[in-house]
Amino acid sequence: MMGRFKHDEYIFYGELSIDGNLVTSLSHDGGTFEMSELALLPPAKPSKIVCIGLNYIDHAVELGMDVPVEPVIFMKPPSSVIGSGDKIVYPAMSQRVDYEAELAVVIGKRCRNIDYEDAGDVIAGYTCFNDVTARDLQQKDGQWTRAKSFDTFAPLGPFIVPEGDFDPSDVSIKCRVNGEVRQDSSTSNLIFDIPHLIEFISDIMTLEVGDVISTGTPPGVGELLRGDVVEVEVEGIGTLANEVI
Repeated sequence: MMGRFKHDEYIFYGELSIDGNLVTSLSHDGGTFEMSELALLPPAKPSKIVCIGLNYIDHAVELGMDVPVEPVIFMKPPSSVIGSGDKIVYPAMSQRVDYEAELAVVIGKRCRNIDYEDAGDVIAGYTCFNDVTARDLQQKDGQWTRAKSFDTFAPLGPFIVPEGDFDPSDVSIKCRVNGEVRQDSSTSNLIFDIPHLIEFISDIMTLEVGDVISTGTPPGVGELLRGDVVEVEVEGIGTLANEVI
């Protein structure tokens, strides 16, 4: 697994040892650190976060909605990104904030117009994502920008599993709030798989290194309260954990 770390003023990408206790810098000057010495940062610095709405069959069934014929996309700004262990700040203008557990793809190569069969070539890896949403503002506005874009509304991490080490086709995805399971599904329920999403999105916009595509949330979306600890766990990746304040 790979991640971004900070040691004093030194920020670097590093690779974790199998036991998770050591981190080896991937920069030219190298160096190995104890994990306990380091601050964990979000594992990517995206220029944009492209999210997919209604992309789980079981979520569509839950909502009584038709399965979409093409992906529904929206975006979050890079200013909304935080890492595992950081705080989600409940905005004063909202009275209802929800969690949405998701599997995210991190782009590893600047690309445009990528064919389905070539999608794996532009993926750096996979991580966990929480598409935090001010649900009342989403309903009030009739579009999603304000509700999805608050600072701290894009928890990402904790680490990236490289593309060659992870099969995203059938892995468990869960959300827990204060230890209670609220979402529990599998990526086998995705309506549009990851190569389809990359082909579709890259036909619209250039994807840059570090950009994030978040692939949608399964059923069980619900409310967060101040003081809650929300966890997104994707099998084979790990657990993204954040407290709401």
